[in-house]
Amino acid sequence: MTIEITDSNFEEVVINSDKPVIVDFWAEWCGPCRMVGPIVKELSEDFEGKVVVGKVDVDSNPQTSAKFGIRNIPTILFFKGGQIVDKQVGAVAKSVLTSKLEAIL
Repeated sequence: MTIEITDSNFEEVVINSDKPVIVDFWAEWCGPCRMVGPIVKELSEDFEGKVVVGKVDVDSNPQTSAKFGIRNIPTILFFKGGQIVDKQVGAVAKSVLTSKLEAIL
């Protein structure tokens, strides 16, 4: 299950998480984002209980997007212990994201 992450709940969901978190920065109008969306959903199911998976709509949450310097979407940030440990910009195969996730577990 993916969690909707907003400017107001980002710290609670991501920074304070006791599990690794992947955050997909996306927008409704973004074609590559729509390609990555189903992959992110699959990852949330594949890693359920091990990883928190969330999505930030950049149009609705400008503060969080600006804080992390998100200029291109989709951008996926990988957090562990409240810190960014990896990043992926652009649409990629599920195998790329899976290997990045497994590396932080």
